[in-house]
Amino acid sequence: MLYWLLYEKLFHYLNFTPFRIFRYLTFRTAFSSLTAMFMGLIIGPAVIRRLREFQISQYIREEGPKSHQKKSGTPTMGGVLITIAIIIPTLLWADLTNKFVWIAMLATIAFGAIGFADDYLKVANRRNLGLTARSKMGYLILVSVLVAMALVLIQRHGAYNTHLIVPFAKNFRPNLEFEHLATYPHIWILAYVPFLAFVAVVLVGSSNAVNLTDGLDGLAIGCTVIAAGALTVLTYVSGHAQFADYLGLSRMPEVGELSIFCGAMVGSAIGFLWYNAHPAEVFMGDVGSLALGGAIGTVAVIIKQELLLPFIGGIFVLEALSVILQVGSYKLRKKRIFKMAPLHHHFELLGWSESKIIVRFWIASLVFALFALTTLKLR
Repeated sequence: MLYWLLYEKLFHYLNFTPFRIFRYLTFRTAFSSLTAMFMGLIIGPAVIRRLREFQISQYIREEGPKSHQKKSGTPTMGGVLITIAIIIPTLLWADLTNKFVWIAMLATIAFGAIGFADDYLKVANRRNLGLTARSKMGYLILVSVLVAMALVLIQRHGAYNTHLIVPFAKNFRPNLEFEHLATYPHIWILAYVPFLAFVAVVLVGSSNAVNLTDGLDGLAIGCTVIAAGALTVLTYVSGHAQFADYLGLSRMPEVGELSIFCGAMVGSAIGFLWYNAHPAEVFMGDVGSLALGGAIGTVAVIIKQELLLPFIGGIFVLEALSVILQVGSYKLRKKRIFKMAPLHHHFELLGWSESKIIVRFWIASLVFALFALTTLKLR
């Protein structure tokens, strides 16, 4: 909106030279991030106060660590604040003619809506039970497939591709499309079944991974700051002709605009962390964790860095893997690998303080993200 007003209109029509600065992605990304951060900081107290008034509070599961019982009653669904602080700055600073920006925003809202429904049912039922696992998974898969379908339609017009970029294998780019079927007018959609399935796995996995990580004050949102920061760099270089060519990336000029969306994600996460840091004044709830996980996964798919996502969100992946291994081990062997899953609860039961776990996981997340960025030149 501001981009359209200040650059497209005032600069082009009035030839007011100082407004030329609004054409630069770096400038708009920085301002998008700052807008999101200050928006979160300013409206955060009002949102928390309103959540308390409506008695929208967190219910702690009884089988969890006993130290968490004192958190019962803390306002939840603060993810609404995160989503607002991502969407509004993106609308203000991004070029709204860019289709990838709209896909990222709508995917974030859709995943957040699923989380909102889950949180609402928990609050309404006064217990830690929301959507059934089957219905929740069904909605997540549906939104993921819709995102994939939008990308397929863009690919049909030549502005996207279904090839995978494989880290450390510069010349190996498998295509998730049955090319011989794509030419048939009535069954062309069958050509993209592998791509649709792959995107569904990435987005459902990403959203659930962030959701599982959201168990300690500031843990998930702090890791989100780092992951979103890495994605900001990746989106910028993917849309930059010289950087993309130098790093051997698929050069997609339009995806560079997503750096503004990622910058807003960084800023909104920092703003929310101010109130979510230990001891938390508000929890993000599923509305926040699913929205953030969906946003991270969607951006990774758009910029063709799906296989780098496990490093970009390394802690998220470890948390999800700990749950998968724990459940699998107990069903197969009736034995547990960890004292409790997700992984952060295991360290709690080992005697680590909550603050120590959070900071150490942040450090590990930063190491993962830096490694992900170094692989760009190691291809």
